[in-house]
Amino acid sequence: MSMPNESSTSMQPPQGQAMQPPQAQMMQAPQGQMMAGGHLYMQTNEIRNCIIHYLRAPDGTITEVERVFTGGAGTGGYKPISGEESAANDFEGATSVIFTPDRRFLFTTNGGDNSVSSFAVGVDGKLTLLDAKRTGNIVDGRSGTAKALQYSPSHKMLYVLHSFGNPDHLRLMSVDDDGNLTARPEGYTVNLPDKPRRVATMGALTADEKFLVVGTTFDEPAAHNPDGSPILWKERNGVPYLIASNAPDPDGLIVFPVGAHGTLGEPKFQDGGGGSPWYVLFLRHRPDTFVVGYAVGDGVALAKIDEDGNISVGPITEIDTFRGKPTEICWLSATPDDRMVFSTAFGYGYLTSYRIDGNVITILKDPANPIVLGDGKWRGALNGTLSSGPSDSWICPAGSHLYQIYGNASKLVGYAIQPDGSLEEITSVAIPYNSPQGLAGF
Repeated sequence: MSMPNESSTSMQPPQGQAMQPPQAQMMQAPQGQMMAGGHLYMQTNEIRNCIIHYLRAPDGTITEVERVFTGGAGTGGYKPISGEESAANDFEGATSVIFTPDRRFLFTTNGGDNSVSSFAVGVDGKLTLLDAKRTGNIVDGRSGTAKALQYSPSHKMLYVLHSFGNPDHLRLMSVDDDGNLTARPEGYTVNLPDKPRRVATMGALTADEKFLVVGTTFDEPAAHNPDGSPILWKERNGVPYLIASNAPDPDGLIVFPVGAHGTLGEPKFQDGGGGSPWYVLFLRHRPDTFVVGYAVGDGVALAKIDEDGNISVGPITEIDTFRGKPTEICWLSATPDDRMVFSTAFGYGYLTSYRIDGNVITILKDPANPIVLGDGKWRGALNGTLSSGPSDSWICPAGSHLYQIYGNASKLVGYAIQPDGSLEEITSVAIPYNSPQGLAGF
């Protein structure tokens, strides 16, 4: 795989002037730029994948600064899990764009060719492509399925999660001091002997980096009826069963212990508390506590992990299912104080806000914002409703603004978070149709 160090025209120097190194760009950053607002990044997931870098103003509005090619291929809107030519949420996953804790490097998946790219991050937020490497999983058919990332700073290790285990769901990559990537030979699966085609969604490292918790959505990929509606029930020995993970078998969350060198140990398959425990969001100030978002369980729950990697999950707080089940609550974002959580309902086209008080999570606003309509042509949600296909969301470090991708509506929307949990739209920018994935910023 070639490793081009290229970017869009917004990165090119004026005619006759050489491209300046990142250090020179840092010195030219406007005074106070980093103090007033910040930066936001999203991958387009186009065939020639790139990262869009936005500047965030103090009022939350965003302006595109640059598009930087990743050196890898996106899916281009193609959705491997369903075979749809163009659909929102191509990855069926989250956290495809992440930073190292010191913000020296940004990483992104390239789902089309099963590769990962690394970038240097300048003081002015601009990106310089450093490396792009394949994960080691084969590309079976039109597209790969590399989709979610976690990074262990103590081990300088990336954990790359794939939707399908071809042959493995999890592959490892080491990161050197210059941001270069090395694919490791290790591979790990969330399959079971009687479930050889499970679909994983994302992983989350505990704060002490002792465990990696992996979410799942299906025990096998969902098929579709001729009208496009999903087939969620199948028969085994004459007995109907739901293909959603953790429904009813209590094995939807998988906990891998992290070894001394960053490799993973024998996994524990545990009860996720409801159907399709899709998203795992650890709280900042309570490192043993996390929120679970359920694609088929239609709500969220609080959970804890003990020092041995055992999980206990509380009751699900279900949203209003007026648009039909399942709601496909997939993505979660929390305010920095851990008091407020927002869930994205992929099937409904909006967000819901929750309040966390101790070990209780309650609904604040459902919906928290007006329904965002898509193009009116796509019924990709499992409940069969028209949806704008909202996917990844991100809350700024000040806790004042939330940003949400609406792929089927071709826009990225920014909201001001209100004290009552409602969201007030304050900015919107056009993005590529259906394909974009991943949000991260500082």
